[in-house]
Amino acid sequence: MVHVVCTQCGATNRISRDNDAAAGRCGKCGVPLFDGQPADLSTSMLEKQIARSDIPVVVDIWAPWCGPCRAMAPQYEEAARRGEPDMRFVKLNSDENQELAGRLGIRGIPTMILFRGGKEVARVSGAMSSADILAWASRPSP
Repeated sequence: MVHVVCTQCGATNRISRDNDAAAGRCGKCGVPLFDGQPADLSTSMLEKQIARSDIPVVVDIWAPWCGPCRAMAPQYEEAARRGEPDMRFVKLNSDENQELAGRLGIRGIPTMILFRGGKEVARVSGAMSSADILAWASRPSP
């Protein structure tokens, strides 16, 4: 079994490794667990994703006024389309979640953080292509 957290309601869903996770729906709210689009999350929803998900969680910390963030957005969306359901791709607006961005030590954006097993395992700043995002997120943890 793999635990996957719904980006809409925060419920933790168990998916058998034999089932197609891409076709899974949340047992609580019924929405698809994966839709190929990175969800823009609040602090509390992001914390649930990190703490409860068995799959890696890739977080793009961004802001609406950030040119490189806007330029990278289509590449991040393409990475989500190609990387789900093996990874969860989410976004965190640093303007709307300043306290969490501060706790995460965000000094520049865009910054991506990779979480596995509830812990940060990698971080990179600057805009990247979808192929580079997937290659970075797929590397084994040190």
